[in-house]
Amino acid sequence: MKILVINPGGSSTKIAIFAVDSKIKRLKDYKIKQEFETVIRHPIEVLKRFHNVRDQLEYRKNLIVEAVGKRPFDAIVTRGGPLKPLKSGTYRITKKVVDDITKGRIQSMHPSLLGPLIAYKMMRGRTPQTAFFVDPESVDEFSSLARISGLPEIPRKSLSHFLNTNAVIRKAAKKLGTRVNQCNFIIAHLGSGITVAAKEKGKQIDANNANEDGPFSPQRSGSLPLAGVIDMCYSHKYNKQEMLDKIQRQGGLVAYLGTDDIKEIEKRIKNGDKQADLIYNAMIYQIAKEIGSMYVALKGKVTAIIITGGIAYQKQLVNKLKSWIHFMRPAPPLSRKVNSKLASGNIKKGGVNIPILAFPGEEEMTALAEGAIRVLLKKEKLQIY
Repeated sequence: MKILVINPGGSSTKIAIFAVDSKIKRLKDYKIKQEFETVIRHPIEVLKRFHNVRDQLEYRKNLIVEAVGKRPFDAIVTRGGPLKPLKSGTYRITKKVVDDITKGRIQSMHPSLLGPLIAYKMMRGRTPQTAFFVDPESVDEFSSLARISGLPEIPRKSLSHFLNTNAVIRKAAKKLGTRVNQCNFIIAHLGSGITVAAKEKGKQIDANNANEDGPFSPQRSGSLPLAGVIDMCYSHKYNKQEMLDKIQRQGGLVAYLGTDDIKEIEKRIKNGDKQADLIYNAMIYQIAKEIGSMYVALKGKVTAIIITGGIAYQKQLVNKLKSWIHFMRPAPPLSRKVNSKLASGNIKKGGVNIPILAFPGEEEMTALAEGAIRVLLKKEKLQIY
């Protein structure tokens, strides 16, 4: 069984083909093998030709078809994007999914929404029922308290890097020798947008929405003083789209330093750039504060803090972040096995401090393939959209 994975991003589309032995009897015995992988880059000057993200559909689909060539596959799986609020799991891409995206019945527009549209088109005439999306950004498991914002007209939305954070808590639980539903995790996904989430026994009870609140990031502004934002909106200098661009694509490090390249910023700091040093450390400070808020959301009953995403490869940044949060106390060990691992030094506990685990990069491609495989092998129930 071969699975084509499609992962559209802002300026690129990742694709891969995974193979799995479909004759296995136990889910834990299956092994997947990546047979093909490539990243299709989309130059900014090309993307500017399109009026909106949905207009990129045929352009991106044709590039994927060309890249895959004659390589065979039995199913397609992709990211879901910010659709309507959904449960965690794997969903079949149906005409209703396509209609919701094309008619704007979504929470926000993001290139990841092109994934279901491309997969549906590519499987038409073949087997459309084997086109899936897994754990979209709009998975909503919030507690009732987490939905309250301060204004009844504006409830907090559950939009996060759910696919990757859900994948890394499985890895963390395995490393600790326990199960996800026995653990409470705080996960900081550090990318062009930053999500910090609280997962209680496998359920994401709270998280910041990187487009609207939380720490500022390489490209996004995070939480802002509201009176200042209102003044900008009524200054007649910006229209609605320009304001959204400032907050979601031109904020954070880009706004202050003109770049979102962490390596470049660290190089500037090394060369004595005091402004770069201030802004770099302010971002880390804000991430740490958001982790602290999720520590409170879990009432301090935290098994471990997980740092993931592309920026987690930057050791200097991760070490600085750890220096802000290392004092937090862990929840009581959930089992003798976990306690033994912490004490043995396999996972550094830092005395009585909470374990901090780093899983750099993103697990999205493998997580997508595994989500489809669990359903195709009937090891997990297919969710209904």
